[in-house]
Amino acid sequence: MEIRNHADQIPFTTKDGSTIRSLLDRANAPVANQSLAEATVPAGTATQRHYHRLSEEFYYLLEGDGEMEIDGTIRTVAAGDAILIPAGAWHRISATSTLKFLCCCAPPYAHEDTYFG
Repeated sequence: MEIRNHADQIPFTTKDGSTIRSLLDRANAPVANQSLAEATVPAGTATQRHYHRLSEEFYYLLEGDGEMEIDGTIRTVAAGDAILIPAGAWHRISATSTLKFLCCCAPPYAHEDTYFG
């Protein structure tokens, strides 16, 4: 059984500029096919537009609001929204108020699978 507590996980900044706290991934558990992290994007900022060749992502917004862009389509998003980001889709999220969200990736998130234009 693998259990990780949020408070024990050290946050770090990803290549796209968001701050994440890995909850379960290859770095802290015997994970093979997915990863789970909590991400934070401060009010007035945005992640850098990017894509992942391999990873499909889900974002589940816990707090805040902003805009999500996927392949040129922009939608307003807020706490309670679940977002699918297909592998290969260009995306970024911008925060009107500080966003906190869960990010699930399959296969697991990897810096090497983050590409910029």
